Amino acid sequence: MSSVRDLLRAGPDGSPLLPRIDPRGHPGIRNKGEAQLEAADTAGRLADLQERLWAEHTRSVLLVLQGMDTSGKGGTIEHVFRGANPAGLDVAAFKQPTPEEAVHPFLWRIEQRLPVPGQIVIFDRSHYEDVLVVRVHELVLEDVWRSRYAEIVEWEERVASAGTTIIKVYLHISYDEQRARLLARLDDPDKHWKFNEGDIRERARWPDYMSAYEDVFLQTHSDAAPWYIVPANRKWYRNWAVERLVVETLEELDPSFPRPDLDVEALRERLAPSS
Repeated sequence: MSSVRDLLRAGPDGSPLLPRIDPRGHPGIRNKGEAQLEAADTAGRLADLQERLWAEHTRSVLLVLQGMDTSGKGGTIEHVFRGANPAGLDVAAFKQPTPEEAVHPFLWRIEQRLPVPGQIVIFDRSHYEDVLVVRVHELVLEDVWRSRYAEIVEWEERVASAGTTIIKVYLHISYDEQRARLLARLDDPDKHWKFNEGDIRERARWPDYMSAYEDVFLQTHSDAAPWYIVPANRKWYRNWAVERLVVETLEELDPSFPRPDLDVEALRERLAPSS
């Protein structure tokens, strides 16, 4: 059976990727029931591997989540890392740059949130906003955002060579599914806090964002930091697929617990009950 990483790896060849991928698809697993049967084992495996990575304390993992509004970045994080040890985990959400961030090169604020050895860090949006939003809204000149592709590739290769494994995921939902999810938020008063009128304005630029993402995949997919396209209309599949991507990556890293040179018997003696 092919790994989920093989099934979902972008591997752009110059032609548009997204029209070829069904947002309702579920490659690698037959149905929701099968995913539910696997859930406990997969969560346990991820927790064990994360503990080993944290204990080993030499390498790290960066999970980059990108997607249109309502694609489920937050829900994915909540599900995939539900059993993880918070000590070895961090989440960074990148919004509009602050005044302090804006005076620095665009990768400066990203660099501040990279994982330390042993840690898994999740980016809820990322440095890719600086070749997506700025392009769609024409916030910088085309020469500026185009030059950032090469900067990103070089930066990611440097980060990877320093010991951080990068997993870049695009959560692929359809235009109609986004509408359904926005309406569901309006229908539920307890979800009104999640509704942002700006999402409607961004939705009007859907074709522009799809073009921008296609260029991102083409220009920044690399062996050091590959892209994975996860069909995300079905939330159960989205969660299953991202969890499998993380587990397969950690299994390949195969972190191990340190083996300090301890005189176990002498230490047991010192812990013996006093008479």
